[in-house]
Amino acid sequence: MNAAPPETPPRTAWSYDTPLPPVRLSIECFPPRSEEAKARFWQSLGRLATVEPAFLSVTCGAGGSGREGTFPLVQEIRRRLGLEVAAHLTCAGHARAEVDDLARAYWQSGIRHIVALRGDPPRGSERYEPRPDGYPYAADLVAGLRRIADFEISVAGYPETHPEAPSPAFDLDNLRRKVDAGASRIIGQYCFDTEKVLRFRDRLQRAGIAVPFVPGIMPIQNFAQIKRFSRQCGASVPLWLERLFCGVPPGTPLHAMIAASIAAEQCRRLVAEGFDHLHIYALNRASLTLAVCRLLGGASMLSAAA
Repeated sequence: MNAAPPETPPRTAWSYDTPLPPVRLSIECFPPRSEEAKARFWQSLGRLATVEPAFLSVTCGAGGSGREGTFPLVQEIRRRLGLEVAAHLTCAGHARAEVDDLARAYWQSGIRHIVALRGDPPRGSERYEPRPDGYPYAADLVAGLRRIADFEISVAGYPETHPEAPSPAFDLDNLRRKVDAGASRIIGQYCFDTEKVLRFRDRLQRAGIAVPFVPGIMPIQNFAQIKRFSRQCGASVPLWLERLFCGVPPGTPLHAMIAASIAAEQCRRLVAEGFDHLHIYALNRASLTLAVCRLLGGASMLSAAA
């Protein structure tokens, strides 16, 4: 008697010939510090513009400086590329009047989107101390921006908890204060553990924090550098990730292939779980972000519609 033929294995949840729903991408960059870096920056930005990002966010320079680096770069990006731009604005180390003046300058120049952050303590300081004449924390900055103009305001959220927070509950309460003060959306710190990102979304929903949560995605340009940076900002590096990059030199095709695959897999999982907006920390480089876009379903799958 012949054995029954084996059952057909179940199909995976997705395949490349079954496109995912459209997803908006926003991309984060930072002011280049040298003439050589500027040339590379504009070349990369021109390539990134082809995916029609929902917006580009521009971080502050060293020490939270905005007037010298961020402000002119934001204007130039709009002039050269015609893209929507979100300017990072920090309050650490600055007087309230100084921050307000910069916010007004952004509004008057046509910038309507601010990423409001507390910012890092000065170098050499063991802990953050609010400046007496400044905005103490990000929630205060958000409230101040709301008094100045009708900005769209993004704030930071930490799926793995802010490294200075005494507990996840404290961190969630602080995030609620930022939203209650007038934040429009939460942009997530990058997190390589997708389950932690999904649990963070669940915690936001249970807490009644209803503004959109946009997960942050970090394509790994250099694993050794990302590992060092992750220790500083409180992002964990899973053992499986270390194993994948073990013995793989940065800058090699294999390193780029692994990095693109990891980022794209995380993006596809998040989109399949219902997210329609992802924030890419591109580190002023285009290739990995463009590869992730292709693996998400090609440029035709991206939508810049608000």
